Order: sequence, then structure tokens, then C-alpha cells
Amino acid sequence: MSLPACGQGGRQPGAELGAVGDVREGFTIGLLLPGEGPDRPLFTRALASLCPRCHVQYANAAGDQARQGRQIGRMLADGVRVLVLGAVNPGAAAPWVARAKLSGAKVVAYDRLANGPVDAYVATDPARVGREQALALLGAMKAAGPVLLLNGPATDPYAATVKRAMHAVLDGRVTIGWERDLTRPDEAVREVAAAVAALGGPAKVAGVCCASDAAAEAVAAEMARTGMAGVPLIGHGGRPAALGRVQAGTQTATVRADVAAQAAAAARLAVEVAGGRTVYGTAVVSNGTTVSIPAVLVAPAVVTRAPARKAPAPAPGTARGQGAPSH
Repeated sequence: MSLPACGQGGRQPGAELGAVGDVREGFTIGLLLPGEGPDRPLFTRALASLCPRCHVQYANAAGDQARQGRQIGRMLADGVRVLVLGAVNPGAAAPWVARAKLSGAKVVAYDRLANGPVDAYVATDPARVGREQALALLGAMKAAGPVLLLNGPATDPYAATVKRAMHAVLDGRVTIGWERDLTRPDEAVREVAAAVAALGGPAKVAGVCCASDAAAEAVAAEMARTGMAGVPLIGHGGRPAALGRVQAGTQTATVRADVAAQAAAAARLAVEVAGGRTVYGTAVVSNGTTVSIPAVLVAPAVVTRAPARKAPAPAPGTARGQGAPSH
């Protein structure tokens, strides 16, 4: 039995079985992100070097899960057969991923591991994130008192891995005075207030570690209000607002994703799954609905405030600069 010269997605002779796109002809990749950030231009640039004729169809969900579902539906209706999905709610993404697969599309989970039959996954290594957060907290603590751990959602596999890695470092070395798994970042203020009351006042808290910089932002404001200035506060994310807090000294450190490396890995995986090729990563993961998912896990970087450098006395009429964030 002979195969036709051109198959699904403009596949040419010699393309792998199951291909939905051909690099020589070019194809469209749908990039669906939960919010605005630097990922889109970095992904587009990386894709251009791998597939010059490929096109990116972009959608920003602005944090709205239902909106992202509609965006996926529109892309599938438009004939897009490769989706790079940064899910707003990874645990609720399975129906949309399943719909994409039934439409003959490939799905690369981006930044967070979406549920459902995804073909590949790329993110900052959650085990490294948890370890680096814990080490940053230990390194910044000035007292041996209890610490507060404000983790991500208990149902989020990524957050669960971060939590396990953090405990592997902290358990037996510090007293964990208060720990909660937060569903939303805005719950952090309530938990800090409850922890301070339960532990006997702000002076009893030796450090705080947050699963996200969104939670750390709320915590930093609450710490300033309750007289906890100077207590180490560690976050995760490394977006500009967090870097500003680190520079200002209201947040001790943030564990930052290498977004350029993530975007480049996502572009490579998208091209590989489109071509029907076997995908290789740095690890194999499970999302609860699918096992043996090839994954590229990127190492994070810790950002702290650099100590002020000694410099010659400034000329009259000038001022000394402040320390800048340092990796």
C-alpha cells in the first residue's frame, strides 16, 4: 500500500507518522498564555530559528479560565494543530487538552503541567525551585525562631513538588511554626495575620516563604503594617514588581525562572511533536491522567539584593546609587 505524497498538515514524504506540520512548508503554532509577560517574543524568536516559515497565533487569557477555553476552541476551529498551553488552571485543563487531541492536535504544556493527554512539558524545575527557596530562607535568617510557609494549591502537582523539595531542606533545621496551602495568592494576608497571632506576635516570626511573588507582594505589605520589616521574605517568579521589591529591600529574594530557556525549549518541543518525532527531555513526569510525559526542566536562578559597593565619594550635587538585584 502506498501513501499519498502529501498528508495531514502538508506533511511531505519522509515525515514521521503522526506529523501535523512540516518545517519546510511551515505551520501555525498556537501559544496560549495565562497572562502577559516576556514569553511571547522569546518564543517567537526561538521558533523563527527552528522553523522560519512557521507562524505563531497568540492568545492571552488574562487569568480567566473560561476565556482560555474559548481561545483553545477558536484555535482548533481555525485548524491550528500544535498548541503550547500555559494553563490558567492546570488541574481543570484536561477537557480542553482532550478536545485538542480528538481534533488531531499536539499539546505542549508550558510553565505548569496541565492535566490531560499532553505530548510534552517544559517548565522551571520545581524541585530546584523549592530547594533554592529553602536555602535562600536559611541564608537570610537572623534568628532561630519559627518560619511561615505559604505554599501553592494542594491540587497543583508543581506546587506539591516545590513543597516537598522545600521540606527536604528545612525539616530538622528550623521550626515550621505555620504552614498553609493557598488556593489563591490573596489568602496570604489572612494567613500571616493568623500566624502572627498564634505564634505570639511579629517578633516571634523568623522568616516567611511564599509559593509565588503575587503572594509575597501581599505579605510584604502586611509585614510592613505589623512591624515585621527586616524579617526574611522569599518568593518565586521574578517578575518586575518582585525585582523592584528585592531592590527596595522589602523582599529578601525571589527564585526566578529562566524564561528565555523555557521559551526556547517550548519552541523545540513544538516543532518536534508537530513533525511526529520522538521527543526527548531532561525528565519524564506524570500529571495524574497521563504517565511518561517527556519534560524539559529548566534550572532557576536566585535573585537577591546586591550589597552596595564601596565607591569614591560622589561629586557635589550627586547621590549614591542603591544596590541592584543580583543573581
